[in-house]
Amino acid sequence: MAGTHPADPIADAFESHRDRLRAVAYRMLGSHADAEDVVQEAWLRLSRQDPGTIDNLGGWLTTVVGRISLDVLRSGRARPEVSFDDRLPECTVTLDDAPAPEDVAAVGDFVGLALLTVLDSLRPDERLAFVLHDVFAVPFAQIGTILGRSADASKMLASRARRKVRAARQPASAGRHGREVVRAFLAAAREGRFEQLLRVLHPEVTFTVHTPNGTVVTLGATEVATRARVAGAAARGRAATVDGRPGVLSWNEDGTPRSLLVFTVADGHITEITAVVDPARLARMDLPDPV
Repeated sequence: MAGTHPADPIADAFESHRDRLRAVAYRMLGSHADAEDVVQEAWLRLSRQDPGTIDNLGGWLTTVVGRISLDVLRSGRARPEVSFDDRLPECTVTLDDAPAPEDVAAVGDFVGLALLTVLDSLRPDERLAFVLHDVFAVPFAQIGTILGRSADASKMLASRARRKVRAARQPASAGRHGREVVRAFLAAAREGRFEQLLRVLHPEVTFTVHTPNGTVVTLGATEVATRARVAGAAARGRAATVDGRPGVLSWNEDGTPRSLLVFTVADGHITEITAVVDPARLARMDLPDPV
């Protein structure tokens, strides 16, 4: 961290909380760059504070990060969302039969972009109450301090946000039925069954393939079905979950990632497919190792 001395106990204490603070800010704002800005601002405020006045450094820092994030949300200064394809390097990818990482387990099905997309529909105070309590287990009394409300009022905000989040879930994409649709598509792609491909593809499906030579986008069920052999060839790997979406991850013999497929399913039809076969792009992603 710029401007700190390695032997500075305050700096060391702050560093011990940095990852959690960054996670709080990212869940609030949906942008890694914004989250870094918020954490840096929290450090600047701590550096101007008399340490003797802080009883609980973790709680104090969480409160500060919460207030700064809330100000950013209320002012509309958060960076605009970018497309799913552009944010692939930031996705959370887990193998379906592998243990979920701790941060994924903490929020159940609502991880990564899937959670952030839903949170965008919440008011800033609802978002803060939900994220801090349901994701990071911050007490309602502390949340109330950030919001300038009572603990009971903060609890009501979180409850309202929770209902909205549940109502906005898209189980067809990540649930059993969505995966059955994806399995049917992959089987038909491998076997070249054109009519069956058309049955599971939405008429306006989008198929985006990231290759070493650039990005190729195919629109429409007929065109996608014709080019589905790309997906069929890339799908000989392990079933995975990519920010709540069904996916398939495969590796080369040396253990490096070979391809990642991601599907969006709605109402029993595949509406989007993203295939990443560019080694450089795959290398920038935090992908599980083959097991």
